[in-house]
Amino acid sequence: MSKAFVRDDLPETEEEDSGIAPLPAGMPNYMTPAGYARLAAELAHLVKVERPELVNVVAWAASNGDRSENGDYIYGKKRLREIDRRIRYLTKRIESAVVVDPANREPTDQVFFGATVTVLDEKGEEATYSIVGMDEADPARGRISWVSPLARALLKAREGDCVRCQVPGGYRELEILQVRYQALD
Repeated sequence: MSKAFVRDDLPETEEEDSGIAPLPAGMPNYMTPAGYARLAAELAHLVKVERPELVNVVAWAASNGDRSENGDYIYGKKRLREIDRRIRYLTKRIESAVVVDPANREPTDQVFFGATVTVLDEKGEEATYSIVGMDEADPARGRISWVSPLARALLKAREGDCVRCQVPGGYRELEILQVRYQALD
């Protein structure tokens, strides 16, 4: 088939680009101050540094003549589309952000957004989770999205409560040992 009839530059959705599911309908986009700062820093870097440098490379490559076999031009245009897609995604997420600082929350033993919760499972193993925004979730660091099944099970529970959470292998019983609110890095 001729390359003239193939479109490999169709736009993808922002959610596909980010690897993060879209926000549930009608739900706010909660973020901690640290998560908001990371997204804003990434956006600023893309807009002020990476995109302008790439535009210069693409302009230089285009000035070399034949663009059909010009690797710098073809790759540059593709990367430029990726950067523009990420800029649109970050802009939407930042505009819809509701920043909640857990360090400013009044002390309580109840679990809400921003809480750092220590739990004990049925095997007697302790684990600590921080409930953060969707863009900040990092399970390897114990940061779970507030819309995840585990966070939903923990939300509004109190120290000493036992909660039941559905996981791929069945259900887990968790006892809440400690709830604290602190600034996250």
